Amino acid sequence: MSFLQVKNVIKRFDHQYALNDVSINVDKGELVCILGPSGCGKTTLLRIIAGLEKSDSGKIIIDGKDSTHLPAAKRNFGIVFQSYALFPNMTVMGNILFALQQKSKSNKDELEVRALEVLRMVDLFEHKNKYPRQLSGGQQQRTALARAIAISPSFLLLDEPLSALDAKVRTKLRGEIRAIQKRLGVTTIMVTHDQEEALTMADTVIVMNNAVVEQAGSPREIYGSPSTAFVAGFIGSMNFMNDDKATSAIRPEKVKIVECRDQYDYSAKVSDIEFRGALTRVFGRMGSSEEFCVDVSSQDFDTMNLREGAMMYLQIPQEHTLRYAGAMGKAV
Repeated sequence: MSFLQVKNVIKRFDHQYALNDVSINVDKGELVCILGPSGCGKTTLLRIIAGLEKSDSGKIIIDGKDSTHLPAAKRNFGIVFQSYALFPNMTVMGNILFALQQKSKSNKDELEVRALEVLRMVDLFEHKNKYPRQLSGGQQQRTALARAIAISPSFLLLDEPLSALDAKVRTKLRGEIRAIQKRLGVTTIMVTHDQEEALTMADTVIVMNNAVVEQAGSPREIYGSPSTAFVAGFIGSMNFMNDDKATSAIRPEKVKIVECRDQYDYSAKVSDIEFRGALTRVFGRMGSSEEFCVDVSSQDFDTMNLREGAMMYLQIPQEHTLRYAGAMGKAV
């Protein structure tokens, strides 16, 4: 059942489309990631859902009610920004109590009980009396998350919540956010430009480009069956092979390196080799065409006599090959 519906939303800035007839559905309790490059419209969409920005046309339906013209203060959502937006002169506990006091008429003791409950949930109970400047980036972001969920919102909006953190903290925190979201069952919409975040966290991924939705689906659908060449190239690594009428595409892990005496489709001269732990990526060039890459297990690679300048022979399984009508066309 759809909790949130965005229907045919259009938004222009001057004469430029930020959103061009965008429609999405978000089911109750799911985590949806809106993914795309900078300037594609994803943050504008989030702000319109929140009521922080007005659309030129279209509708926003929240829990069955037309909320297109409802002010942000009455939409009952929690929001976490990339910049945390914590009050520097308040402790962790103070930041959360402030949010609760704006939304609840409960007495002080009840609010403190709720604040301590969410602090335990995000593993910040021991830091409740610290000020933001005394916290790490990850702890500040968890404080912002605790403040957002403390008010028991109908839905949660996350605007690039992890982009300011280093890679190790980001990986840890995305798992924590997903676990908390599942535990609470709160409908969550997250904007990100990081495909790994989207694929590992989301129930549904919405890929945007140039103010439109290119594709919406599960992470496996988006990765395994990209409906446009843009999605194919934006999500993960993809090899493209062009001819006059169509573009073929195949993931590096689907290509097979075989012996020259075996049946093969293409040969390529090895141009580079990247060791990536469990996988090794081998780059090659077929004549003067663009670079082609193949992923093999590092264990298998150790048995291959491959080095820069050597020839490799490639099988391209047709069952794993995608075809597009044009460079940015629909799958055929």
